[in-house]
Amino acid sequence: TTGQRDRRFHFVRKQQTFRMSTFRNILPSWNKDCTKHVYVRPPPWSDSLPTIYTITPTYKRYVQKADLTRMSNTLLHVANLHWIVVEDSKKKTTLVQDLLKKTGLNYTHLNVHILQKLTSKGSGQRNLALKWLRDNISVNDSNAGVVYFADDDNTYSLELFDEMRYTKKVSVWPVGFAGSVRYESCKVNELGKVYGWEVKASPNRTFAIDMAGFAVNLQLILSKSDVNFRLFNISHGKQETRFLKDLVTLSDLEPKAANCTKVLVWHTRTSAPPQFRSFGDPNIET
Repeated sequence: TTGQRDRRFHFVRKQQTFRMSTFRNILPSWNKDCTKHVYVRPPPWSDSLPTIYTITPTYKRYVQKADLTRMSNTLLHVANLHWIVVEDSKKKTTLVQDLLKKTGLNYTHLNVHILQKLTSKGSGQRNLALKWLRDNISVNDSNAGVVYFADDDNTYSLELFDEMRYTKKVSVWPVGFAGSVRYESCKVNELGKVYGWEVKASPNRTFAIDMAGFAVNLQLILSKSDVNFRLFNISHGKQETRFLKDLVTLSDLEPKAANCTKVLVWHTRTSAPPQFRSFGDPNIET
């Protein structure tokens, strides 16, 4: 009957109203928890895993925040990672400070600005990060770890961090889009030993490798306190060679990424955007 249909209609409307009211009440807390889960979610720290100390030089430019945001989103998936970000700046910038705080990552924020023109960009920042490690971690500390030099404009597979985590001395792997070729890599013999380099640029270098193509055991870094990157008087492409020659020999290298047959890191660079300086609010951070 008409009366029954009306009663049924009002009953359904009351149920819908109750459900919507309940949903609105839980929405704020749900949204807060969801946001926390999505944006700040590094894996739980594990005492059984070696720590990966990822050293990243950075400098002010239009795409700096975009590059650091993309990189932090990758690092949020890596267990036991400590991110050491070093600005090429006279003081720490608000942009980098705020970004690091929001990530939820374990991090150290440093800055240094060297007035002289350096042979290799980023070397001063990497050296400051090495100094921080040596000042804050004892060579007698039993905690295992590995040091990786990761620029903020590269692209990293999560597999790469699993590959490097148990480095005994120095581990190596291919790097995509390096040296003006599709990839650069090391040559590995049937015994699993590195005996040379598959590169176009200066193939006779002892360590013809890109900065993104190796990781170093933390204890080795701490025990060789005088080993740093050269700031001056070193030709392009030889910074890595000089650094590694002070640490190991060719036979000490540990090939990773399926005996250096898989590319897990790429030299990608964000294109600089058009500089519409007169457009929009200059106070809006990009």
